[in-house]
Amino acid sequence: MINRREVLASVAAAAIAKTRPEGVRVEDVQIEFEDFRYRAPYKFGGVAVDRATVLNVRCVVRDKAGKSAKGFGSMPLGNVWSFPSRTLTYDQTLGAMRELAGKIRDITAKYPEYGHPIDINTALEPAYLKAAGEVTHPAPKLCMLVTASPFDAAIHDAFGKLHGVSCYDTYGPSMMARDLSAYLGKDFAGEYLERYILRKPRASVNLYHSVGGADPLMAADIKTKIGDGLPETLPEWIRFNGLHHIKIKLQGDDLNWDIDRVVSIDRIAQETRPEVAWKYCVDFNERCPNVEYLLSFLRTVKEKTPRGFERIEYIEQPTKRDLRADSSNLMHQAAKLRPVVIDESLVDLESLLMARELGYTGVALKACKGQSQAMLMAAAGQKYKMFLCVQDLTCPGASLVHSASIASHVPGVSGIEANSRQYLPAANAPWVKKFPGLFVVKDGTLKTAALTGPGLGAV
Repeated sequence: MINRREVLASVAAAAIAKTRPEGVRVEDVQIEFEDFRYRAPYKFGGVAVDRATVLNVRCVVRDKAGKSAKGFGSMPLGNVWSFPSRTLTYDQTLGAMRELAGKIRDITAKYPEYGHPIDINTALEPAYLKAAGEVTHPAPKLCMLVTASPFDAAIHDAFGKLHGVSCYDTYGPSMMARDLSAYLGKDFAGEYLERYILRKPRASVNLYHSVGGADPLMAADIKTKIGDGLPETLPEWIRFNGLHHIKIKLQGDDLNWDIDRVVSIDRIAQETRPEVAWKYCVDFNERCPNVEYLLSFLRTVKEKTPRGFERIEYIEQPTKRDLRADSSNLMHQAAKLRPVVIDESLVDLESLLMARELGYTGVALKACKGQSQAMLMAAAGQKYKMFLCVQDLTCPGASLVHSASIASHVPGVSGIEANSRQYLPAANAPWVKKFPGLFVVKDGTLKTAALTGPGLGAV
C-alpha cells in the first residue's frame, strides 16, 4: 500500500535537492600587509600596544555558470590579544601570524569545492587550525581565527557581489544549502540565519569609547602632549564625539586601582555631560585572579558610587580565557548583578555552551573572529537569550566598516567599540569621505544606515 505522506516527502526532498544552491568556488587569493603606528599606546591586559599590522585579502570566486566576482577583507593582526605569550616577543608572535596567513592563503586557494561562504569556512577551519600548529611558533585557535578572518570576509564579500546584494541578503534557503542545524546542532533544525539577522541595517549604533589603562583622564595626567589636534583627555573626547557610552579597561590585579578608575571616570563623565544617561562596560581582559575579585570590585564600586554602579551595562571577560582549565570560576553570582560576557573565551559553539554552564550570560561578537563565526554566534546568542555586544580589535578602515555592519545587522546589540579613531586615525583617513558617518562621530553613535552596498559594502 502506498503511503501518501512518504511519497509527498520524497517528492519535496527531490525538489529541494534539485534547486539547492550550489554556491561558489574560490579561484584566486592574494594577500598584503600594512604597518601603522598608534598615535598613543593602548594599554589592555597589562600590556601597552603601540603598532598594528593589517592583513588585506583579495579573492576571486566563481559559480558553476562561470560568473565571477572579486572580494576584499581586512583585519589587524592583533597578536598581543590573540597570541599572548610570556616567552615569545611581539615580533615572534606577529611573525607566526604572517607565516600562518601565507599558509591559509594556499589552503583557501586550493580548496576545490563549491559552497556558501559559511560552508567554505566551516570546511576549511580544521585545515587552518592544523596549519596554526605547524608554523614556527605554533599559534592558538583564537590567533588562527584572527588570521583567517579577512579570508572569510573576502569570500563573503565576493559572494554578495556576485549576486549583486549585501552579504546580509545571502543567509536564507535561496542561498544556503544547509540550515543552521548543520553548524549549531538540533536546536536550530529548520532555521536559517535570516531569522536572526536584519537584512537592512539599523540607522545607528551606540559607540563605546575605550579608555585604555594608560590613557590620561585629565590634563594633569598627560606626561607628553601629542599635539595633533585630536582630544587627549577624557572630557575632551566626551565633548568632541558627544559620548554617552564608555568602555573602561581595568587591570584585574590591582583592586584599588580598578575601583578608583571607575569612580574617577564616572565623576568625570557626570561633570562633563551631566544630562547624559551614561552606560559603561568594564573589561578586565581575563586578568582577574578569580570571581571573588570581581565580586569585591562590584560591591565596592556600588558602595563608593551607586550611580556609577548602576551605569555598568555589562562586564567583559573577567577571568582566564581557557574555560576548561578555569572552570572553578563560576559567574552565576556576578551575572545576577550584571551580564558577564565572554570575549577571548569565545572560539566556537562548544566554548559558548561551556560558558553558559559556567554562568556567563553574554557574547561579544567580533569581525576579527570571522564573518561566518560572528553570524553563527549571533544566532546562538539570540536563541539562548544572551546579552549581545560587538567588540573591536582597533579595527581601522575596511575592518571597521565590517565590524559596524555586524553591529547594525544583529538584533539586540547594545553597542560597538570602535577605537581606531583614538589610536589609528591615520589608517582611517582614506575612508572618511566614503563613510563619514562611521569615521566622524558627533553624537556618540556610528551612522550605519548606508551600509547596504553589495557584499560587505566596504569596497
